[in-house]
Amino acid sequence: MSEAARASAAPAGAGDVRDAFGDGSAPVRASDFGDGFVWGVAHASYQVEGAWDADGKGPSIWDEFTHRRGLLGRSGIRDGSTGDVACDFYHRYREDTALVARLGFRAQRFSVSWPRVLPEGTGRANPAGLDFYARVVDACLEAGVEPWVTLYHWDLPQALQARGGWANRDVLGWFEEYVALVARALGDRVRHWMVFNEPLSFTILGYLAGAHAPGVRSPMAFLRAVHHVNLCQAVGARVLRDLARGAAVGTTQYFAPILPWRDGALFEPARRAVDALVNRLYVEPNLGLGYPTRDLPLARWIGRRIARPGDEQAIRVDWDFLGAQYYTRLRALPLPIPWLRGAPLFGRDFRRYDVTSTGWEVQPDGLYEVLSRLHGYGRFARLVVTENGASFADRLEGDRVRDPRRIAFYEDHLAQVLRARREGVPVDGYFCWSLTDNFEWADGYVPRFGLVYVDYPTQRRIVKDSGRWWRAWLAGETVARGER
Repeated sequence: MSEAARASAAPAGAGDVRDAFGDGSAPVRASDFGDGFVWGVAHASYQVEGAWDADGKGPSIWDEFTHRRGLLGRSGIRDGSTGDVACDFYHRYREDTALVARLGFRAQRFSVSWPRVLPEGTGRANPAGLDFYARVVDACLEAGVEPWVTLYHWDLPQALQARGGWANRDVLGWFEEYVALVARALGDRVRHWMVFNEPLSFTILGYLAGAHAPGVRSPMAFLRAVHHVNLCQAVGARVLRDLARGAAVGTTQYFAPILPWRDGALFEPARRAVDALVNRLYVEPNLGLGYPTRDLPLARWIGRRIARPGDEQAIRVDWDFLGAQYYTRLRALPLPIPWLRGAPLFGRDFRRYDVTSTGWEVQPDGLYEVLSRLHGYGRFARLVVTENGASFADRLEGDRVRDPRRIAFYEDHLAQVLRARREGVPVDGYFCWSLTDNFEWADGYVPRFGLVYVDYPTQRRIVKDSGRWWRAWLAGETVARGER
């Protein structure tokens, strides 16, 4: 049966989740996770808000990066697009928050745009920007949706990047000022805070590879950014605990199981180096375990050239929860560079696994591995899956988007979350990435991750079959299985 035929033969909401242990004996249900489990959706300021220069907002590094034109007028974005309009969440936040509630979710994770509230990064605040986020929080609470706020999701004020950005140690003071401003404005109503979204991504891609804003390619700038971001994790947590008393303070990190490029002992050093780069560099310093210099010699330069006396203590954080963000596993490509040893690449085995439109293998058991490994540190009282989702080649057919492969993706990943939970891993929340299709950084608007399809020319929202599936599943209804 074709994908379209199978989807049309099933109810518009698609999918029974397989048993968490893979024997098919009992479908996973929302009730299996318990009454206190948090179900939510996620998105980020630059990816959805638009209104890039409205109401006193200053330019961000992503405004500058997407507007930049290089050789032959080309930009660094796959489709040449920008986030100038994006999903127009700035004007449609009430509509989108109502969608969150209609789909049955009770939490919405969104981020604050630093240049929207502090146009120059420091100094003069922008009342219109602060008022916008106050209205978003109020809209959430009015709809029965808890706001989960991320303080930094990659859109640094361009004015601060002109002064070195994350590679400048002065960012510790800049960030402290920014966090205090937002905490004073929203701390009386927001009970869950995340300091950063995926430091791995915005430091490696922004300061080492140059593929994301601000487009820097410098190993030393990268290492400075890593250390300053890790210090800012502690700075942000301290400010939030001082000004948003009683709130849960966490952060989010990207995690992935790392496989060797090929089997054999010769490939193991590269695998360990990539694991240190991806999974340990941004977690272990905050736990007081130091940088993983043995497996990643590059990190030795932090201690030799960048860190200052007292940093080892100042960098430590006792998180209330940790957000785990998982999409796929990675492979370690060996490199003939002694201080790096390996580079992470997405695995793409078309023969054995489903592959998303972004070229990522669908590996549900990797989410179980990630949660179990984090639990193994013995330091996290709570784990929350703050991002998990997939992009497929969605097509709008009239007023319907049939996406059975996305439904199957969620079925299988939820089974792995429940598997971890049953084994004692303290995971108590799950956020889909994402509510709507949106601007996906260097890939522009080509990938579509949303539960809600966005027709960008008209800004019309169409709930996909996967969104309907979530609504039925969260309501405890019996639904048919998605297609693999």
